[in-house]
Amino acid sequence: MNYTFTPEERQEIIALMNREIIPAIGCTEPIAVALCVAKATETLGCRPERIEARLSANVLKNAMGVGIPGTGMTGLPIAMALGAIVGRSEYELEVLKDANEAAVEEGKKMIDAKCIDVDLKYNITEKLYIEIEVFAGGASAMAIISGGHTRFVHVSRCGETLFSLDTTASNDATASTAEVKDPELTLKRVWDFAMTAPLEELSFILEAKRLNMAAAEASLKGDYGHAIGKLFRMESERNIMGDTLHCQIVGMTTAACDARMAGAMIPVMSNSGSGNQGLTSTVPVVVYAQQIGASEEQMIRSLILSHLTVIYIKQSLGRLSALCGCVVAATGSSCGITYLMGGGYEEVTKAVKNMIANLTGMICDGAKPSCAMKCASGVSTAVVSALMAMNNRCVKSVEGIIDDDVDKSIRNLTDIGRDAMVHTDAMILRIMTSK
Repeated sequence: MNYTFTPEERQEIIALMNREIIPAIGCTEPIAVALCVAKATETLGCRPERIEARLSANVLKNAMGVGIPGTGMTGLPIAMALGAIVGRSEYELEVLKDANEAAVEEGKKMIDAKCIDVDLKYNITEKLYIEIEVFAGGASAMAIISGGHTRFVHVSRCGETLFSLDTTASNDATASTAEVKDPELTLKRVWDFAMTAPLEELSFILEAKRLNMAAAEASLKGDYGHAIGKLFRMESERNIMGDTLHCQIVGMTTAACDARMAGAMIPVMSNSGSGNQGLTSTVPVVVYAQQIGASEEQMIRSLILSHLTVIYIKQSLGRLSALCGCVVAATGSSCGITYLMGGGYEEVTKAVKNMIANLTGMICDGAKPSCAMKCASGVSTAVVSALMAMNNRCVKSVEGIIDDDVDKSIRNLTDIGRDAMVHTDAMILRIMTSK
């Protein structure tokens, strides 16, 4: 039986999607740190003489080896310096879009002056935590982001609290950071919403198509990261892999990931705080839809289904974990592709179970150029899982962590990623920081 949504319920889900599907330039962990620096700098009222960052392990892990847009450099120090020099907190995850060559040179001087310190924040349970303190002329300011890449929970100057989620200050500019309760979702509710909501209410998702496909096209014109996407376009490689729709899907998606992880100044539409999740939720679905000549309505509904599935899974997984985000995002795109193949809800549940049976356990060892390889694995599996589902092939509940109930299967996945892999996360960080 289909769920009938009231207009208010539809608007709650659309508001959720608009909060979670936003533009971003660069990897969202170092960019979130730059955003926090920008807010602290604005609060201080001048360029800081010293910047101190105290970060959760997951943020530190994801910011160590990834390119920072427009700099040709990797890592946190240059992101933090640019956050202080040109960052504007109103830009959110596009905080560094005003960066230019002169700003990068100024940033390098700040790094050489050794006025930027980065430390691990101990004794916290929140996996996404960024605490920035800036100092100049005897004054200081602090900003804290926690639980979401743009979610400020504290702002203070010289020890005086200006904003806190616990004791909200009168500053109207911070009102948007107040807590909002997310609507409760199941996979069936996600499906019913994607299939029945009025089309005019869903067309906002086409901006994700525009941005993320543009990122893929731009990447193919350059030479970014490991150039996994371009590999699928080379004639010698096509002789091995063929010029199939499957290869086109993998090639275009990984191309966009190549550019993003290498630090290209190219905006993408993120999902649940991750640009790679946004790309993997979008590009495979769009490429498949375009190749089969899908209507605009089919394009929109498939993208809504893909993106909202990812948001639903991330609700229980959390923002950051030891589980690679490509696992989640590719599960969403597998749902969208299954729908475009003519599948209904039952086929979509099979695709989800097939994905969980295959990719669960793929580790996240930080954001970096080789993420494009994991993206390729996820997207390739998404196509295979959809094909299996359309042929009535599904991993059964007697096999591993799969349950007859698809939502319970999803919980099994997220329980593993959120709880069971905590020690894996610690080991990954230990390995990364000891090299």
